[in-house]
Amino acid sequence: MDPDPYDLFLAVLGLALLAAAALPPLLERRPVSLPVIQLALGVVLFAAVDELPDPDPLADGAALERLSELVVIISLMGSGLRLDRPVGWRSWSLTWRLLAITMPLTIAATALLGWGALGLAPAGALLLGAVLAPTDPVLASDVQVEGPDSGADEVDEVRSALTSEAGLNDALAFPFTNLAIAVAIGGSWLEGWLLDDVVVKLVVGLIVGIVGGRCLAWVAFRSRATTSFARSADGIVALGATLSVYAVAELVHGYGFLSVFVAALVFRNAERHDEYHSVLHEFSDGLERIGSILLLVLLGGAVTRGALAPLGWDGAALALALVLVVRPVAGWIGLLGSGPSVHERMVIAAFGIRGMGSVYYLAHAVGVADFPDAERLWAITLATIVISIVLHGATSGAALWRADVARAEAER
Repeated sequence: MDPDPYDLFLAVLGLALLAAAALPPLLERRPVSLPVIQLALGVVLFAAVDELPDPDPLADGAALERLSELVVIISLMGSGLRLDRPVGWRSWSLTWRLLAITMPLTIAATALLGWGALGLAPAGALLLGAVLAPTDPVLASDVQVEGPDSGADEVDEVRSALTSEAGLNDALAFPFTNLAIAVAIGGSWLEGWLLDDVVVKLVVGLIVGIVGGRCLAWVAFRSRATTSFARSADGIVALGATLSVYAVAELVHGYGFLSVFVAALVFRNAERHDEYHSVLHEFSDGLERIGSILLLVLLGGAVTRGALAPLGWDGAALALALVLVVRPVAGWIGLLGSGPSVHERMVIAAFGIRGMGSVYYLAHAVGVADFPDAERLWAITLATIVISIVLHGATSGAALWRADVARAEAER
C-alpha cells in the first residue's frame, strides 16, 4: 500500500520542527545552518514523492503571498522585541546609513544589471531590485540580537545593525515595489506613487505603529484590569497585537510591515526590563520558526520541480553577484566613515541575508500587475535566496565569532 503523500509531508514537516528545536546548539559555528537543512528536506521530499502537488510560485501565488506575509509580520514583531538599544539618531546611525545609502544602491545596481545584462523589461528590472534589496528578518536570526535583555545589543554593533536594518527595510521596500507596479501598469509617478506610496503610506504606518505600541504597553503594563489577562495569556498577546496592528495599518492606508516593527520598538521601550518582553519574544520566535520551516520546505520543493529552469547562466551569475558583490559593496559604501572596526563593517556589509520578504514582495507584485518576465523573476529570486541561505549559513558563525573576538580585544 502506497503511503499517503499528505502524511509524508506532515512527517517531514514534523522532523523539520524537531530539528529546529534540537539542532541550533549543535550547529553553532559550523559551516551549515538550520535553514539549509530545512530547504534540503523540501528538495528530498518533493523529489522522492511524485504525488505531492507542484509548489509552483506562479500557480499558487496568492497562497504563497499570504503565508510569507504572515511569517514576515510575526518575524518583524520578534525583531522589534529583540532590540534593547533605544531608537536615536546616533545610537542607530549604522541603521540609517544602511537604509538611506545601501538599500537604494542595491536596488539601483540590481535593476541596472537586470535591465542591461539580462534584458529584462524596465518594470521587471525595477521589481527585481525592489524584491531583492531588503534583508530578511526571518532567516537572519543567526546574525541578529538573541533576545530582550541579552546584553549584546548595547555593545554589538554588528548584530544590532543587522537586526534593526532587517526590521525596517522590509517596510521600505514597499514603495519601490509599488513603483515597479506603477511602471508596469502606466500609473502616475507624482500623485499615484511619490505622494501616496512614499509619503502617505509611510507616515500612516509610522503613526499606527507608535499608537499601537503604546496601546499594547498600556494593556500589558498599565491597566490593572487587564494585567492578569496579559500574564495568563502569555504570548497570545504577541500574536493578537501583531495581527491587529498590521490589519489596522493596512485598513487605514499605511504600510503594515512598518507599523508592526515600530509597535514592537515602542512596546519594548515600556517597562524595559520586565520579563514579559521575553515571553512575547519567545512566542513570536516559535510561530516564526513554524512558518519559515513550512515555507522553506515548499521552496525546496519548488526548486526540485523546476522553478529554476528559466534561470539561465546569466540569471545565476546575477544571483551570485547580488550576494557576493552588490550587497557587500553597497553595504561598505554605506558604512564608510562609521565607527565600527573594519572587520565589523565587512560583516555588516556582507551579511544581508535574502529570504521571505523577497518571496512576499514578488508574489504580491506579480498578483497585482502583469510582468512578462515573471517566470524568470521567480527563478532569479529563488536562486538568490538559496545562494544566500547556503553561503551565509556556512560563514556567519565564523565571521561573527571573529567580530566578537576583535571587539573584545579592542575593549581591553
